[in-house]
Amino acid sequence: MRGFARGVSKLLWSISYRGTKNIPPKDAFPYIIASNHQAYFDPAWIGGPITQKMSFMAWGEAFDWKIVGPMIRHLGAFPVFLGGAKALTSIKTALRSLKDGAVLVIFPEGERSFSDGRMHEFKAGVAGIAIRAEVPILPVTIKGGNVVWPQGQKWPHFFTHVEITYHPLIYPPASADNNAEAELCAKLHEVIESAL
Repeated sequence: MRGFARGVSKLLWSISYRGTKNIPPKDAFPYIIASNHQAYFDPAWIGGPITQKMSFMAWGEAFDWKIVGPMIRHLGAFPVFLGGAKALTSIKTALRSLKDGAVLVIFPEGERSFSDGRMHEFKAGVAGIAIRAEVPILPVTIKGGNVVWPQGQKWPHFFTHVEITYHPLIYPPASADNNAEAELCAKLHEVIESAL
């Protein structure tokens, strides 16, 4: 599926990849991918050069969609819920996937970016999971996806350019206080925004 997605993306959006040397080698260690979120195709675009097993945190309501729900679950996604017992279940599933050696993909904005490509503030969950699991984060920037499928547009555009940038790994601090999480989120936001 990854090879197919990469080929289609090359044909339809002239996708290009930068910084692939920053991607850890297969089965090196578990890590988190934190990326901005511009289009529904983002998971497929990000996963093109990744060789490890991948797990995705996805919007909980998407799993109720007739075709999309079963498909994303089959491809390694699990639902994310905010607040209450379901939120705790999401975190436990994320930690378990990392423990099993998967690459965990998180979109810290929690929703798609603005139609002009500007990012929303990052939610602290990605930092909390990284600190608790003691795994590094691979920041990824998606550029051009907002043109392909911006918010409010029913169908995607084709034959535009999308660029994916993989930045150097960021290692979380040892402490898990709120300041550490906030600082890690701010650093991730800055790094990812630098390639927009």
